[in-house]
Amino acid sequence: MGQAGRDQRGDGRSTEMNATRHPALARLEPLIGEWKIESRVDGELTGEGMTSFEWFDRGAFLIQRADGKAAPGAPAEWTTNSPFPTTAIFGLDDTSERFSMIYADSRDVFRIYEMTLEQGLWRIWREAPGFSQRFSGQLNEDASVIEAAWEISTDGITWSRDFDLSYIRLGRPASG
Repeated sequence: MGQAGRDQRGDGRSTEMNATRHPALARLEPLIGEWKIESRVDGELTGEGMTSFEWFDRGAFLIQRADGKAAPGAPAEWTTNSPFPTTAIFGLDDTSERFSMIYADSRDVFRIYEMTLEQGLWRIWREAPGFSQRFSGQLNEDASVIEAAWEISTDGITWSRDFDLSYIRLGRPASG
């Protein structure tokens, strides 16, 4: 091995990530690519945009970037409270094989969620005093559509639908 990536700190530790990705990260592979997103409340289109998922730092993390806008005719709160653009970074705890999602948006909202993606069911959740959230999304058989919903709770017991969210795949990166 050449000098690149070795001992760049001067303390004998390598600065280069291991090129082998943890096998549990493969569960996130169905998300990779570009998607059209649509939000709905009571069946009415409230927002639309684009999101992408790509590997970061040699596959150690997955990063999601999204941007969008309120749909024409959407309630005013969808314009004034729009989170776009948003960024989320997904990481793995290799001892528990559990995922975390670190989220930030244009409203200066910063949150940490837990996450799973198993057998086509994508779940994201956080418990916080007065404002717990959970997301559940189902990938279709060929992973070209995800139908999902966000729910909220003020007491962690009683949940109500916040909004529905659809992801429609636009493309996958070329493999190679």
